Amino acid sequence: MIREINYWLSEHPAIVGFRWSTDQLFGSTWFFLICSLSIYFLSTMALHHILSLLNRRRPIPLGPFPALHSLLMAMVSGVIFLGILLSTVAEIRDTRWAWRGRTHNSPMQWLLCFPPGTRPSGRVFFWSYAFYLSRFLHLFRAYFAILRRRRAPVARVFSHGAFVAMSFLWLEFSQSFQVLAILSTTLAYAVVFGYRFWAGVGLPVATGSAPVVLGCQFLMLFCNFFCHFGFLFMHFGKGGCSGIGAWIVNSMLNGMFLGAFLHFYGKRDHEYGKYWVLRDKTDEEKKKKIK
Repeated sequence: MIREINYWLSEHPAIVGFRWSTDQLFGSTWFFLICSLSIYFLSTMALHHILSLLNRRRPIPLGPFPALHSLLMAMVSGVIFLGILLSTVAEIRDTRWAWRGRTHNSPMQWLLCFPPGTRPSGRVFFWSYAFYLSRFLHLFRAYFAILRRRRAPVARVFSHGAFVAMSFLWLEFSQSFQVLAILSTTLAYAVVFGYRFWAGVGLPVATGSAPVVLGCQFLMLFCNFFCHFGFLFMHFGKGGCSGIGAWIVNSMLNGMFLGAFLHFYGKRDHEYGKYWVLRDKTDEEKKKKIK
């Protein structure tokens, strides 16, 4: 059983012989990326403005679709996590991480810094491509958020779309440290969407389990910053890394993600603080009336 899983997720010829190509792979061209994201941004903004013009403030019932989407995202994320984990172990085992002309290298150095000139081919890039395609599936969360009239829909739309662009850049420019980023993201998504599915179908949720989503998002941010610092150290101290140009764009997008994240949760905590203050005042007034 374990051998079969290892074969299908890391040793299959389609995985070992994978090569990022603009001629043979779906969604691998700049034209496709720009057109698909343009359609996504225009459609989500149109939906948001239509609901605003109709003065629709109540959430639109979506039935079981959000829960089913969460289940699908959890399963896909889990498969990608296991696939890239097994593929990384296989790459290290085969010593493909050894750099020419360098000594005292370790697997961690390879995880943080691909050698300059690395081509997007092989096991880990196959799963990077799978991760890129899964980002399009994740875009449906923005439509759900708009239809449910959630807070900060524009920030959600932008962050989901920017993540698609980032994962495309990882493949196009053989971005270093993408293995660690994909591992942390897919693990967090498997937990978060599994939790959302569990809660979405009405199964019992333990008291105090709501911070699961927030904790996973903090984990992703921490891993991102760790990868960025490690990448810079390796690039300037060890002779260069692959994907420095894409790193600049990724850093800008990650900064925007962090700003949107802090703005959203800061605003939510401020509103919760107001709620508890008003609640305490109301309780005090009731006690005075009783006395």
